[in-house]
Amino acid sequence: MLHAMPKAGFVAIVGKPNAGKSTLLNRIIGEKLAIVSEKPQSTRDRIVGIHTTDDMQMILLDTPGLLNPRYELQRAMRSTALRTMKDADVILYLADATERMPPTLIVAAELEASPSAPVVLVLNKADALRPVERTELAEQLPDAWFISALTGEGVDDLLRALAQQLPESPFLYPEDEISTASMRFFVAELVRETALEQLSDEVPYSLACEVEEFREGQTPLYIRAVLYVERESQKRILIGAGGQRIRDIGRTARGKIETFVGGPVYLDLWVKVLPNWRKSESAVRRFGYRLHDDSSA
Repeated sequence: MLHAMPKAGFVAIVGKPNAGKSTLLNRIIGEKLAIVSEKPQSTRDRIVGIHTTDDMQMILLDTPGLLNPRYELQRAMRSTALRTMKDADVILYLADATERMPPTLIVAAELEASPSAPVVLVLNKADALRPVERTELAEQLPDAWFISALTGEGVDDLLRALAQQLPESPFLYPEDEISTASMRFFVAELVRETALEQLSDEVPYSLACEVEEFREGQTPLYIRAVLYVERESQKRILIGAGGQRIRDIGRTARGKIETFVGGPVYLDLWVKVLPNWRKSESAVRRFGYRLHDDSSA
């Protein structure tokens, strides 16, 4: 008896900042892989999530928001999004339904031509629409999928539709894997997310986190992490009066990391200044952000 070949492939999740790409990735995987923040540009690199069923493996690639780059960090973010689209089997173009008619992907990403992979338009935050607004939008965009990454509305139907467009292939990763990122990456992201939650609008874009030491095999797990900012004034804001803010950030971040690793953690958290690091190609590379030549993406 012949059995159907399983399907496996890559789905790039792209869209403007704050469309809900990271929330959707976390919803599909069922774990918090990508940090979520109301502040735009919180996702800076490609984050891989692996969704596996009995006969299908979907490798989801969460990407930085599409924007016009003004400095090296944003250039790295844009090139990562464009490269991911180029490598994908399917492109999930996520737009905010509350902003009504989205631009085409070609316009949003400022592409010279349509991507080679099929593009699926998905309108997120559909739960925030009034029924009449949803009806009007559905009439204007009959091929769009309406979902809510926050509540899960429409996500299962969307996944079934995406799976149909994946190529026949053996699974590309072990069935029990949900991501390819390292533990250090997730720890750094959880620390940065916690800082974003507690900071004003002045600091977040200048914030980077680097895990300098990660001692496994001992209890509690020892982690030394450094939060980098660009100016001394930002460092003072991050530390807070009498060091209260950085202690609060460390306490909250430690709780998140302990939940993630499933055990006690000693988080040794520091703050340092690296002037204008977002504009420095070497500093951007140091923090793990990849710079590509996106001219052909």
